[in-house]
Amino acid sequence: VQLQASGGGLAQPGGSLRLSCAASGDIFSVNDMAWYRQTPGTQRELVAGITNDGHTNYADSVKGRFTISRDNAKFTVYLQMDSLEPEDTAVYYCNAVIAPYYGPGSKYRPQPFWGQGTQVTVSS
Repeated sequence: VQLQASGGGLAQPGGSLRLSCAASGDIFSVNDMAWYRQTPGTQRELVAGITNDGHTNYADSVKGRFTISRDNAKFTVYLQMDSLEPEDTAVYYCNAVIAPYYGPGSKYRPQPFWGQGTQVTVSS
């Protein structure tokens, strides 16, 4: 099982970017999914989260600007980032609680997985 993130890059202040993160492999289920971000010398912080039935939560700093969504059929989570600010510059990581499928008789064991990180830079 792995998470593959994409969609980072350079944007101007006030611009938009959309991140995607897809889970792949042998999977029983994908439960909560989320986006975190981290800048050098700081702890990774939660940006937004979404449950498998669509309930969302956001960091105060991104409320009204970022939107998290998911496609359960594709095991994919998205982060639409609008009205970007220089302070949004960071490496963004996706996270998901996934129950891998190890074959007939395997136990249901959800566990957290992390994507590889994608750089978002907001600068004029």
